[in-house]
Amino acid sequence: MENQQEPVKTEASTPSTWERDVLEKLAFAAIDEQKRTRRWNIFFKSLLCVYLLVIGGIALYPSIKVSMQATGNKHTAVINIVGMIAEDKLANAADIIDSLREAAKDPNTKGIILHANSPGGSPVQSAYVYDEIRNIKKAHKDLPIYAVVGDLCASGCYYIVSASDKIFVNPASLIGSIGVLMDGFGFVDAMQKLGVERRLLTAGAHKAMLDPFSPPKEDETQYIKSLLAQVHQQFINAVKAGRGDRLKETPDMFSGLVWTGEEGLKNGLADEVGTDDSVAKDLIGAEKQVDFTHQEKLLDRIAGKLGASFGQAISSMAQAPSLR
Repeated sequence: MENQQEPVKTEASTPSTWERDVLEKLAFAAIDEQKRTRRWNIFFKSLLCVYLLVIGGIALYPSIKVSMQATGNKHTAVINIVGMIAEDKLANAADIIDSLREAAKDPNTKGIILHANSPGGSPVQSAYVYDEIRNIKKAHKDLPIYAVVGDLCASGCYYIVSASDKIFVNPASLIGSIGVLMDGFGFVDAMQKLGVERRLLTAGAHKAMLDPFSPPKEDETQYIKSLLAQVHQQFINAVKAGRGDRLKETPDMFSGLVWTGEEGLKNGLADEVGTDDSVAKDLIGAEKQVDFTHQEKLLDRIAGKLGASFGQAISSMAQAPSLR
């Protein structure tokens, strides 16, 4: 047998030292790059989580802002009555009343300003706030409550501010509209032209009162007018009780007309010209203003909008009386 010779290792078949070093460096560099990428991913994800938590906290618990502001020296509490006044709107009785109570119980509150800029709305919601203002004035006799009107303070909004100690306006503000309305539509003639037949079944002679697809009935119209007259008289009585002898009553005072702030000063619907800043500084004596307006939580707002949308979808077209 011939002796088998072992293969001779050539320089070409054996990796040299420098090639091995390069491969190791490349491998370690790739590993380091992966580590750095992973660290940055973790950092940015953590930063995003912190950001979302902060935003969520502000959205869900906006009242933290009020409690932080309401510490320290004496201040003027400001409560906004802005937009339509209704149970499903931001300007609703429950939130405004909560804001009034929080402001009144704060030991640093030296006075309250109702910042009013609203066309009015629900007479019931307005009456709730009106009564609460009068109750607070009885319980806190040394706590002034003033109303400062922006562009507009009409109907239900004026119902509310008439309970305040004084009403301040801009000469160009619009105030008043002491009246009640109920509006809707009638489609009887349109249905006749289209050849549409109305089929309506009810239990109760007046259950379909104000049905927009049926001709109006004189007795039902008169009944609705009597209801509106009752609500109107309640509105008038509230304004008279709130304004007292300051009103210079005229035949059209409670007709639903609106007046400029300048005219309102003459007929007693307003007291003086002023702004939030001037009233806080010169009258209340606490220049620092703290916003006590109730801030709706994000989840409550979403739930409320869903509930309101569902309610509107199934409600009839008849509208409740409105102060606007």
